[in-house]
Amino acid sequence: MRTDRKTLVSTTLGTSRELVSFHFGDAGDSSEKVYIQASLHADETPAMLTAWTLKQRLIELEAQRRVRGEIALVPVANPIGLSQHVLGQFLGRFEANSGHNFNRGFPMPTAAALIERVGARFSSGDDAYNAHLLRGALVELLGEMRAKNEFESLRLALLTLASRADIVLDLHCSLEATMHIYTSPASWPAIEPLARHLGANGVLLATDSGGQSFDEVHALLWNEVRALLGDRAPLGAPNIAATIEHRGQRDVDYDTASHDANAIVEYLIARGVIEGEPKDAPPLAQAATPLAGSQQLTAPVSGIVVYRAKVGARLKAGDPVFDIVDPLSDAVTTVTTNNDGVFYMRRAIRFVQAGAPMGRVTGETPIRTGVLIGA
Repeated sequence: MRTDRKTLVSTTLGTSRELVSFHFGDAGDSSEKVYIQASLHADETPAMLTAWTLKQRLIELEAQRRVRGEIALVPVANPIGLSQHVLGQFLGRFEANSGHNFNRGFPMPTAAALIERVGARFSSGDDAYNAHLLRGALVELLGEMRAKNEFESLRLALLTLASRADIVLDLHCSLEATMHIYTSPASWPAIEPLARHLGANGVLLATDSGGQSFDEVHALLWNEVRALLGDRAPLGAPNIAATIEHRGQRDVDYDTASHDANAIVEYLIARGVIEGEPKDAPPLAQAATPLAGSQQLTAPVSGIVVYRAKVGARLKAGDPVFDIVDPLSDAVTTVTTNNDGVFYMRRAIRFVQAGAPMGRVTGETPIRTGVLIGA
């Protein structure tokens, strides 16, 4: 295992932070390269514990000479957010200085700039060679970008670490949730075995959800490059990228983290990144559905929230999801779902204001357009 430390831009006199990554296997190997990071939203601790557990497994596997590709692991992807505590509350989703979401608006170079940097070096028949050229050009372009502050330097460091990878896995969690995955239709065939091993109870598909999240900008860039290149140069399979939601914020225990880390290892064995006999993946818990088909439930009034549906429950249209109780007027407002689908995430608070987002139910039919993910 090799350890790299990247010092971030110091925003304030007398302070500094660093991004630490752990690297396994041989960077020169022709096998796939994998990048895994955890807790970009710093308060999403289950992802961090899963990454730490995975690190222990990878140390063992490397000692057994079973790592065939290169695996880069960042268990703490957001040292800035880890330090943000206000009056005892942990604020890890938004950067306190700017208000920016740590996982929105990642600044990738354009596809046109990438193609221009490669120039006449493209091969007319070797898609692997072309992918290698493009990834090298992406590293160069990112290296020419200059971060003005700590927040920007963190984003640039993370993008650079992931830019050479064939597979990008961004480990997160929700507030209260079942295991679920966000990925693109192009990546889904390659991600499906991982969903099976993880036992994902929901898979949400979108080519572009509108938020420029970390995993999506990698896949989107490849789509744009392919569209611009056309028949000039083959590019092969798209970058494989996904956001893995490791249930809810309070689902932090060794058994769960071990299950999820083992699932990732089994997935990498099946892809040949780790040597071993691949196990049969269990059946898919739920079929993938479009992210545009998920119903976003909101609170129509203010009051005490009483959830009537459990996280992970499969609901029918018209089923009650939660009540809102007004302790002054005695009114009880019941919110039902319009979808047949899985109630895959909900808010953790139990008193809400009118208009607050409360949870999501998967659905097979697209019902939404525009930006499909919240802040």
